Amino acid sequence: MEHFSHAMAFADPFTADDVERRTPLQTVKAVLPFLWPEDRRDMQLRVVIAVACLLLGRTANVYGPIVLKDLIDGLEAFVASTQTVNQADVISGLLNLVLLYGLTVMLPGVLTEIRSAVFVPVSEFAQRVIGLRAFSHLHDLSMRFHLDRKTGGLSRAVERGTRAVQQITGLFAFNVLPTLFEISMVSIYLAISYPPKYVLVILMAVVGYIAFTLLFTEWRTKFRRDMVSQESRATSINVDSLLNFETVKYFGNEKYEANRYNDALVRYMHASVKSQKTLGLLNSGQLVVRVICQVTILLLAVQDYLSGDLTTGEVVMLNTFMLQLFIPLGFLGSSYRMIRQALVDMEYLFQLLDLKPEINDREDAAPLQVAGGKVEFQHISFSYEPGQPILKDINFDIEQGKTVAVVGPSGAGKSTLSRLLFRFYGANAGKILIDGQDISDITQDSLRHAVGIVPQDTVLFNDSIQYNIRYGKPDATDEEVETAARLASIHEFIVSQPNGYQTRVGERGLKLSGGEKQRVAIARTILKNPAVLVLDEATSALDIKTERDIQAALTEVSRNRTTLVIAHRLSTIVNADEILVLSKGEIIERGTHMELVVASGTYAEMWRRQKEAADEIEKIQEIFTDDEIRSLQIETDNLSR
Repeated sequence: MEHFSHAMAFADPFTADDVERRTPLQTVKAVLPFLWPEDRRDMQLRVVIAVACLLLGRTANVYGPIVLKDLIDGLEAFVASTQTVNQADVISGLLNLVLLYGLTVMLPGVLTEIRSAVFVPVSEFAQRVIGLRAFSHLHDLSMRFHLDRKTGGLSRAVERGTRAVQQITGLFAFNVLPTLFEISMVSIYLAISYPPKYVLVILMAVVGYIAFTLLFTEWRTKFRRDMVSQESRATSINVDSLLNFETVKYFGNEKYEANRYNDALVRYMHASVKSQKTLGLLNSGQLVVRVICQVTILLLAVQDYLSGDLTTGEVVMLNTFMLQLFIPLGFLGSSYRMIRQALVDMEYLFQLLDLKPEINDREDAAPLQVAGGKVEFQHISFSYEPGQPILKDINFDIEQGKTVAVVGPSGAGKSTLSRLLFRFYGANAGKILIDGQDISDITQDSLRHAVGIVPQDTVLFNDSIQYNIRYGKPDATDEEVETAARLASIHEFIVSQPNGYQTRVGERGLKLSGGEKQRVAIARTILKNPAVLVLDEATSALDIKTERDIQAALTEVSRNRTTLVIAHRLSTIVNADEILVLSKGEIIERGTHMELVVASGTYAEMWRRQKEAADEIEKIQEIFTDDEIRSLQIETDNLSR
C-alpha cells in the first residue's frame, strides 16, 4: 500500500495540499461559463438554436409511437368496416398518418444533424478557451511550482482535461438531459391516457436503472482514477527520460529506463484491466433491469388487450415507447460513465486553474519607468524553505551603466539574486529598487522587459537559429536579428550552415556546441536591448578558449548597461566596478579586483587557486588534446567550487 501511495503522488501533477478537490457538480458548474461566454452573442445564439432543435426533435420522437398507434388502429378499423361510402376519406386519412409518421421518424435525425453543426463551434470554442487559459495559467504560476512538478504529468493533465470538456458538452447537454426530458414526456402522456400501472412500471424501472448506474459507476470511479494516475506516471517517466536522453546515454542506463517505463506500464495495465472488468459488470446489471421492465410492460399490455382494454395499436405503441426509451437509457448509462470519467480527467485541469500564482501584480501596479537602470538591493533576506535562510540582509547598489559582480561557492545564494530581481520569488524582507521604484509595486511584464539575462545553461527552442534569436524581440526584422548575431560574433557561423539562419538547433539546442548556444543567448539578449543585464555564470560551462571568445561578446553586450554578473571564473570579472564575495548568504567582502587581492582574504585565495590552475592549463595546451584540456578545466572548476 505504501508503494502504491508513492506512485500516486509521483503521478499527480499537483497534490491535495495545493488546492481543495472539486466535487463533480462544481466541475460541471466550472464548465458552463465557457459554453455561454458573456462576450460572445454569436455563441449564445448557437446554444439557443441547438437547444431548440433538441427539444423539437425529442418531441417528434415521442409523438412517433402515438401516430403509429393511430395508423394501426385505423387499419384495423378499415379492414373490419363493411361500409364503402367513406373509404376514400379513410384511405386519405391513413396516408396522411403514414406521411406524418415518416416525418416524426425523419425529423429527430435531421434536427440532430442541424444541432450538431450549430453546436460544434461552441464546443470547440470552449475547448480552445479552456486550453489557452490552462496554458497561460501555467506560465503565471511560480517557479517553485514548476520545480516541484513533472512536465509530462502537467502536459498530460491539460491534454486530458481539454479533451474531456468536449465530451461533457456533447454527452451531458445532448444525451443525458434530453433522455430525461423524453422520459418525462412519455410518463405525462401515459399518466393522462392510460392506467397508472404503466407509468409506475416505467418510473420504477427508470429510477432503478439510473440508481444502479450511478451507484455502481461511483463505486468503480476509483478504478478509473487509479488508471488515470498510472497513465500519468508512465507519461511522466517517458517524457522525463526522453528529455534527458543524453544523460541516459552517458551512463548506459537504457535498460534501466526501459525497466522503469515497463513497471509504470504494468501498473497502468493492471489498473486498466480492473476498470474494464467492472465495466462489464455494470453493463450486465443494466441489461437485466431493461429486460425486466420491457417484459413487464409487454405482459401488462397483452393482458389488457385480451380483456379488451387496449387496442392493437396501443400495444404496439407501449412496446415502441419501451424500445425508444431504453435505447437512450442504454446510452444514458454509458454517457454517465463517460461523463464521470471525463470529470475525473477534468478534475486535475480545474485544480490547476484553481491554483493561485505565488507572485501577483498589485491592483495598482504601474509599468516600470526606466530612466537609467540603477539597481538597489536593500536589506534583502530570503529563504526557499522556512528555517533555511539563503540570503541574509543583503545590501548593494549597481549604479547606472556600472557592473557589479557576485562571487562565492555553490549554494552561497548568487543565482537567487537574479531570481529575486526577475520576481520569480518574493523577498522575505527588504526590497529591490530599479530607478527608485520598488519592483513589487510595478508590473512583472514591464520589469522583465527591462531586465535581460544570459544564463549559464542556455536552453533553446527546437526551432531555427533565427527564431531563437528573435525570441528576444518577437517583432524584430531580419536585419535586426542579423545585427544582433554580428554583435554576438555568431553571424559567420550561421551563414556557414547549409540552411543559414533557418538552421534548426534541435531539442534544447543540442545540435549546437556550448559556445554556439551561448552566442545565440547573447544575440537574443542584445536584440532585447534591456536596461539592466544579468550574466548568470554565462561562461562557467565552457572551456578557457571558448570562454575568452565569448567574453568579448559579453563585454560588448554589457557596455553602458547596468550589469549584475554572477561569476564562477574570476578572470571574467577583473574589470567589474565592484565585486561582492558571498558566503552562506552574507556579503563577507566587497571592493574592486585589486582591492580584494591586496586584502588577502577569501577572494584573494580564490583568485590564487584559479590563476594557478589556468596557468597550468595554458602550459600544457601543446601537449594535451582539446578534450583532455576540457576535462582538466572541469576538474579545476570543481575543485575551486
